[in-house]
Amino acid sequence: MTYTVGTPPFKILGIADTGSDLIWSQCNPCNACYNQTAPLFDPAKSITYKKVSCAARQCESLGNEASCSLGSCTYAAHYGDQSYSYGDLAFEKLTLGSTNGRPVSFPKTAIGCGHKNDGTFNEKGSGIVGLGGGELSLVSQIKSSIGGKFSYCLVPLFSESSKTSSKLNFGENAIVSGPGTVSTPRVSKSPDTFYYLTLEALSVGEKRLEFFESSSRRSNYVEGNIIIDSGTTLTLLPENVYSRLESAVQESIQAEPVTDPTGVLSLCYSSTGNDIKVPVITAHFTGADVKLNPVNTFVSVTEDVAVLCICSKSNILYLWKLGTNELIGWL
Repeated sequence: MTYTVGTPPFKILGIADTGSDLIWSQCNPCNACYNQTAPLFDPAKSITYKKVSCAARQCESLGNEASCSLGSCTYAAHYGDQSYSYGDLAFEKLTLGSTNGRPVSFPKTAIGCGHKNDGTFNEKGSGIVGLGGGELSLVSQIKSSIGGKFSYCLVPLFSESSKTSSKLNFGENAIVSGPGTVSTPRVSKSPDTFYYLTLEALSVGEKRLEFFESSSRRSNYVEGNIIIDSGTTLTLLPENVYSRLESAVQESIQAEPVTDPTGVLSLCYSSTGNDIKVPVITAHFTGADVKLNPVNTFVSVTEDVAVLCICSKSNILYLWKLGTNELIGWL
């Protein structure tokens, strides 16, 4: 998403991430940063930039990610794929575009000014915009202005139309309604950064697979057993759930299985010209069934290999640090 910070306004492209809170971008001086094609934000050139004191509530809300340096607050943000950002926490004017064409500014927004950053970041982006439920996220900091409402609609990863873009809305325009709309309750759990939902079952075609609490044959699911996370690429499931899902998908696909060229995922098929007939996988949330079409569940990793974008969390721990056995991630 694009936004501006500072006075005069400086344009930044950040990763919209519902799985984290902190808003940060790479800043000058930046001697230990990943390669970025766009210019770096220079706080020395903004008249509205001010470092946050160590005693400020915003610094305290960072918890063990905060430290103090010469009386001002510094942060250390770490992510599940081992990416990280270290820098200063500061108050700055943040400005968003609007549907009426007039930019909307939010003075004294707490942001991170990253001086040491690295990881799986694209050179076109400057950092991360945290959209989680914690105090320092963008949606929390502008909550009173947007009525606590935001929504996003993501186009397919490989959209056929280059003119189509994803949408991120705040305020009244964030309300999603109309034919085909479904909803499911959020579950309040700790940490408050994450958006927890309850997944009751998965279906492959007409075959329903209950989301068991454990490997025993109990169909008792745990409330808040899944999170919606725009910053996690793969769908991650507990091993006992994934193994049954993989078997059901295998039974329904008549195609040649192959080894994943990346060596990460297990369910891959030889594919030329999208000729694989992939079943519809339905996620059964509390009160809401979401159908995942092939474009949502399989992706081409090479010109002739398609791979399931769902995996066992035990196979992907190096990509996502799980706080508890209940925590799993979705895109």
